[in-house]
Amino acid sequence: MRQIVLDTETTGLEPEQGHRVIEIGCVEIIDRRRTGKSYHQYIQPDREIDDGAMEVHGITNEFLVDKPRFSEIAQEFLDFVVGAELVIHNAPFDVGFLNNELMLLGEPVSPIDKQCEILDTLVMARRLHPGQRNSLDALCKRYAIDNSQRELHGALLDAEILSDVYLAMTGGQTTLLLVSQEDERDDGQHYQLDQNRAQIKVIFADEKEIKIHSDRLQAINKLSSGACVWLKA
Repeated sequence: MRQIVLDTETTGLEPEQGHRVIEIGCVEIIDRRRTGKSYHQYIQPDREIDDGAMEVHGITNEFLVDKPRFSEIAQEFLDFVVGAELVIHNAPFDVGFLNNELMLLGEPVSPIDKQCEILDTLVMARRLHPGQRNSLDALCKRYAIDNSQRELHGALLDAEILSDVYLAMTGGQTTLLLVSQEDERDDGQHYQLDQNRAQIKVIFADEKEIKIHSDRLQAINKLSSGACVWLKA
């Protein structure tokens, strides 16, 4: 399954008030592993950035002067995301802004949520942790995700952090890489198995244990609204 973890930064809070997207950051996940592929673009919005928004992301009007407009990067962006499941924290905000940008193109382009499935990690976090703070920073603390570089919001950095949070929330493994001695890749920390280790004893579950395991997976599936990955495997 191909997923794109996505985040945007904007000139303000409401597209209905003429606010625009000024940064898009995307990180690709395939079969629950980050591939290293990403999409990142700053965008000239043809309007001023609200002071409040500038305090959040630190992007200035002067910085965006020579950046392309959304119409110039729209096809490149769509080529990267269309057909994938978009993983977004507080999805209505980003989806609303992206759909507004697509509408402003003046061409018959389908809304982004018609071209991609949408998974809202804020909704997921609220189900998993009711009554608790579920901001991205709060989730990083809860799942021990390093966000020390996040002094300001940034679309690509936030997408990278959210990808780690999402994999942690859904039981994924994000950093451990088991490799054979012949595999000399340097894309992560390597853990090699001792080829002379003792034979591992295999113990099969009995019918009672299988029933308990199945009941627990069904309970997880119900709480996560059908998102239990072990039942899909």
